[in-house]
Amino acid sequence: MNTKYTHLITIILFLVFAASCSNAKKFKIAKGQVGEISKKTMVQDLGKIFAKDSLVKNLSEGSMGDDYFQDDDEYMVYDTEGKLLLTIMPKDQHDSTSTIKSIEIHDSRFTTESGLNLDSRFVDINANNRINRVESTLKSATLFIDELNATIVIDKEELGLQEYSTQKVSLDQIPDLARIKSFIIWFQ
Repeated sequence: MNTKYTHLITIILFLVFAASCSNAKKFKIAKGQVGEISKKTMVQDLGKIFAKDSLVKNLSEGSMGDDYFQDDDEYMVYDTEGKLLLTIMPKDQHDSTSTIKSIEIHDSRFTTESGLNLDSRFVDINANNRINRVESTLKSATLFIDELNATIVIDKEELGLQEYSTQKVSLDQIPDLARIKSFIIWFQ
């Protein structure tokens, strides 16, 4: 009888371990990978990958539209509770065999091996990742992390600078507690 309980406990522990491993893969970020999406993933695969979630397509007008400045196709992934997880942009518009150009992360469960996620502060980003360059825009500073092929945007408001300023931003000007506004993984 004692052996039955030992086997039962072993099976339960194995199932818990297996579930946690698959959950870790689902939310892993690495160069060329976000969850189960890799550089080889095609748009037609997204339905299978996110079968348990909700995949919303926002397709551009493409060459049939009147707008010269056309938006790109977007595929937004929502979890079962309605929370936006990812925004996926394909390389080629209106092509189900297109691979992925970029993925914007909207959920802090997506994490790199170094612990970088949407809730990370600048101090965490700088301590655990090599920031290759900083570019300034009128409203934000963009950090480029080549080891992940990622860009991280921080609002100038977080930097204590006026919005719409043309002032260049250097790494030493960014406060440790500055928050991430946008986190994008590029597949190109």
